[in-house]
Amino acid sequence: MLADCLHDLAALGPGGLPALLAAMALAGLAGGATHCVTMCAPFVLAQAATGAGAGGGALRRLAGAALVPYQAGRMLGYGALGALAGGAAGLVSLASGLRWLLAGLLALAALLMLAQAGRRFGALLPHLPAPRLPAAIERRIGPLLAAPTGWRGLLLGLLLSALPCGLLYGALAGAAASGSALAGALAMLAFVLGTLPAMTGLALLGRLFGRRQGPTLRLAGGALFALNGVVLLAMAARLLA
Repeated sequence: MLADCLHDLAALGPGGLPALLAAMALAGLAGGATHCVTMCAPFVLAQAATGAGAGGGALRRLAGAALVPYQAGRMLGYGALGALAGGAAGLVSLASGLRWLLAGLLALAALLMLAQAGRRFGALLPHLPAPRLPAAIERRIGPLLAAPTGWRGLLLGLLLSALPCGLLYGALAGAAASGSALAGALAMLAFVLGTLPAMTGLALLGRLFGRRQGPTLRLAGGALFALNGVVLLAMAARLLA
């Protein structure tokens, strides 16, 4: 049973994990362009302003400007959170025989994604409060932002992966529904990969990218979130069938 909680990739049934990974990447793509670039803009722009992409060859400059260490830190942090969520949900589900727990987590993820879609369409939905980072983490961020290269950028991304938001809660619910630590980590990695185009665009183009978030982009993001919610709900229904 413990082995299944660690690396089972079939908890969602045939084709379930690929469908979940695609849904998570879609959520990252929509959220990256309409949510992450706003919430994470101060951290990304501060790193870009340090000149991390200056010096060295063309490849090194591009990697620095794209904030590769920071993105790698985000992947490690989100992957660890996904592993914890997936492993814990898998353990409870297998130990109790409550297989519907995974379907419930998928439904929760779907509702949170549909809530994100509603906000993009201007619906009057309550906003989940975003608690502050622990004080110990906040104290570490300033010095890291001053020189966000190499291991400092990696640690910065790792620390900021703990920054809470509604989109993260939805992604973690989806990762938990995967039913194992390995599948949960893969789900969160797919989510982070989906956010990379927008985050990289923000780092390379700065505030110009942020100003391009007009009504059309918000509506497109809302449509993607809605599609994501429908896919997750369909997966939950199939799991209970």
